[in-house]
Amino acid sequence: MIPLLLVRHGKTEWNLEKRIQGRRDIPLSETGRKALDGVRIPARFRAFKWVSSPLKRAEETALLLGAQTLHIEPRIIEMDWGDWDGKTLSELRALYGEEMRRNEAKGLQMQPPAGESPAMVQERLRPWLKELSEPTIAVTHKGIIRALKSLAYNWDMTEKAPVPFDWSCAHLFKVDPSGRIYPDRVNIPLETS
Repeated sequence: MIPLLLVRHGKTEWNLEKRIQGRRDIPLSETGRKALDGVRIPARFRAFKWVSSPLKRAEETALLLGAQTLHIEPRIIEMDWGDWDGKTLSELRALYGEEMRRNEAKGLQMQPPAGESPAMVQERLRPWLKELSEPTIAVTHKGIIRALKSLAYNWDMTEKAPVPFDWSCAHLFKVDPSGRIYPDRVNIPLETS
């Protein structure tokens, strides 16, 4: 079983405004950079291979957390939120009303117009999981981590998550040779130096 440590990128201005940013290449905010100042991945994971989404906010987070050699992995780019990019959830609910409620209730099959569903994200991630061959830290996005969490816990996203995640922490999973992912330990605090 291959250990896979998942870390969400630091805060951007859009995160602070609660806007969906999807694949918009928005860098970390000053607040996000300050929150990561002096923070590192726990020592027991530092020898893992580092991979990052190609978006600036993930790359910058990985470097601030101590990545020396960083490999870019396009398949762990954020979910494509399509026409919902730049909007807040409250704006979307006001704009789409009952249609939005029905879409949200679909869980894994929820799909923004011109975007991806979480199920589509999972299909994109499965080949990458099968290719993992060494302990890996992946600095990525909430949509990606939620899709992997869904696979690990067999959670269809129609109900509340079976285990709450602290998005400022790291989350450890194990991946078998077939690419199946299993939870190991979640909410692992990052270390301060």
